[in-house]
Amino acid sequence: MMNKIYDVIIIGGGPIGLACGVEAQKNNLDYLILEKGALTNSIYNYPVNMTFFSTSDRLEMADIPFMSVGNKPTRTEALEYYRRIYFHFKLKVNLYEGVQTLNKVDRGFQIITSKGEYLTKKIVLATGFYDLPNLMNVPGEELQKVMHYYKEPWAFISQKVLVVGGANSAVDAALETWRKGAEVSMVLLGDEIDENVKYWVRPDIMNRIKEGSIQAFPNSKVKEIREKEVVIATPEGDVTIENDWVLAMTGYKPNFALLDQLGVELSLDEKRQPCYDQANQESNIPGVYLAGVVCGGLNTREFFIENSIVHADSIMRDIKQKLS
Repeated sequence: MMNKIYDVIIIGGGPIGLACGVEAQKNNLDYLILEKGALTNSIYNYPVNMTFFSTSDRLEMADIPFMSVGNKPTRTEALEYYRRIYFHFKLKVNLYEGVQTLNKVDRGFQIITSKGEYLTKKIVLATGFYDLPNLMNVPGEELQKVMHYYKEPWAFISQKVLVVGGANSAVDAALETWRKGAEVSMVLLGDEIDENVKYWVRPDIMNRIKEGSIQAFPNSKVKEIREKEVVIATPEGDVTIENDWVLAMTGYKPNFALLDQLGVELSLDEKRQPCYDQANQESNIPGVYLAGVVCGGLNTREFFIENSIVHADSIMRDIKQKLS
């Protein structure tokens, strides 16, 4: 592998990584996509019954129609759409090959993965932010009953479930598990459910809390997790509740380790936003480009699939021009 030098290697095989691959092909660039898990691994790890906030037409790429039964596609429909993109364009993707180390070398960059080593002239980081959960950093978080990813409700029938968080993933987990017979409580950092929760879901969870079907602890946080209990710090003092499972839907963050290895600068504020040129998505390190939600740093609500697909065209046109 080290005898070959790629024009560009794209790290991340999600929707934006695939879009970058499509644009690399259009520009006749010798490219490779490295994905540490399954194709569109983040979407694969979404809750089974998840529905996107965006309409299907806004998730389309490369003039390939995205057909869905409803106006807003499901996780399964998205997985099928991006599978079709992958096969239609015969994209060069190495699946289940995680990137471990990135080095600057004389001829460009060296990439060391779980399966080999590569040389490339340019790098595109399209790693998203769904791989690393934000930890609560409380005693007991390491217990097996604590989960930072939620898939489906069946495991929680007749169980006492505490959902931590008030955004979309937390609300989906709370409602689904409650409807399957779980005894559900929620810990909210703020006064109430996040105002940005999907508009067709927010009234549902608000009503369940109002009627007492789901118990909510506003302006609170988890203090300690025990085998059969959870201690919650509330404005009125500590409350201890019985508990079988904790679904910590506390959000996720980008893989800053890869950015740090290359020397990509981050903003000094709470966003920790990477430094890049918005005209071509090139970071402060020449030859290193950023695509998709990784551009937002910890501000994960600024970039989505629909407003990041354009990054692919900007990046590959710039790489083509510079290599020419």
